[in-house]
Amino acid sequence: MRPRLYLDADVVPGLPRLLRDAKYDAVRAHELGLLHLTDEKQLARASAEGRAILTFNYQDFLVLSEDWFLAGRPHAGIIISYRQYGREQLGSLRVPVLALLNQFSAEQLASTLRVLDDFRQR
Repeated sequence: MRPRLYLDADVVPGLPRLLRDAKYDAVRAHELGLLHLTDEKQLARASAEGRAILTFNYQDFLVLSEDWFLAGRPHAGIIISYRQYGREQLGSLRVPVLALLNQFSAEQLASTLRVLDDFRQR
């Protein structure tokens, strides 16, 4: 099954539309009015909907990934970026996100941590 994405609040606003144009199911916390949720609740919400979460908040999500792993809590996947992307870099962000999504199924992303920077063109 194709991965579905939940983009947290710090991800560039235009990305969901670009992913939807590429036929991926992608939503952003802002679109859903969920900016007030903690990182853990964002991950829980994404997981409850069967969505991998994409975030630039790598430090907190590295900890959450480990905490959930040690607690035996499954999730739909965590995708982190060590790099921040602004609106002017939307095209540059789209490339590694689509490369990752095209490489992994939803089942392969489940309960894993992936680093978006590994999919950037060199």
